[in-house]
Amino acid sequence: MFNKKIVQLGLCSLALSLSTAFAQSNSIKMLVAFPPGGPVDFVARTIAEPLGKELGVQIIVENKPGANGAIAAEYIGANPADGKVLWFTSAGAVAINPGLYEKLSYNPLKDLAAISLVVNNVEALVVNPASPANNGVEFVALAKQRDVTMASSGTGSVPHLAMEQLADSTKGRFLHIPYKGAAPAITDVMGGHVDGFFGDIPGLISYIKSGKLKVIGIAAPKRSSVLPDVKTFAELGIPGVDSNNWYALFAKAGTPKAEIDRINAAMKKALANEATKSKLLASGAEPVGSSPEELDSILKSDIAKWTKLIKAKNIKPE
Repeated sequence: MFNKKIVQLGLCSLALSLSTAFAQSNSIKMLVAFPPGGPVDFVARTIAEPLGKELGVQIIVENKPGANGAIAAEYIGANPADGKVLWFTSAGAVAINPGLYEKLSYNPLKDLAAISLVVNNVEALVVNPASPANNGVEFVALAKQRDVTMASSGTGSVPHLAMEQLADSTKGRFLHIPYKGAAPAITDVMGGHVDGFFGDIPGLISYIKSGKLKVIGIAAPKRSSVLPDVKTFAELGIPGVDSNNWYALFAKAGTPKAEIDRINAAMKKALANEATKSKLLASGAEPVGSSPEELDSILKSDIAKWTKLIKAKNIKPE
């Protein structure tokens, strides 16, 4: 009897070990360099299930916040280049940080392999509903009469750089007011303490729809499908204001091309899923997708664009 129990315990232990090993081999980690509950985390969790279904694996979203993306990047670097650990990130960590930080512990162009663009999050300029400016032209006119205060989610953030683009294009008098995150910046615009704020549409859409914020311009080459009636700055005669805080999926550099292409194909199918697409659009994000080569080209172009602006304005991280 004693020996039988030992055998049974041994078999149970072996089964558990095999089950754990199978689960680990049949799963992919998707790293998010932000805490749970934010917009990047939301999109990652929205696409994880349909992407996993297309790949025939479980996608485990794991939050690795801190050090402006370096913790997530270093975790990727410490793992094999086999596509089992991926990084789902916003543009900031991979396209802005190289120009913002003199000593960055990772090089996106050398350490990462592009898989697919996932969503576009273009910046919208919002003001308090009581603001006399009803469009971007009127807002710029104010900035030529007096200092106009512009909130951002932090020095070197996409909202800050969008403001700098607007200042360069118009020579308006914009005073940068950095906040620790978008939430307090939005609160102060709604409270009338700051004149305006460039923000990702997903973070603004509920306030726009409820009338708590007025949207007066889109910082993109074309109008947003989420806010189709709002003109772009280019349409308003203000060129060069183009700030897309896209989200995309990357693997470790050296991951086999066949694996990159397999995940890319699965992502295209996941984004074509009507339920997934509807959920993303309802949040304000625009599902787009891309080839690995297209994402690589966008990354290189945006690193060059943002680095040039950061150096010209002598912007230093806080």
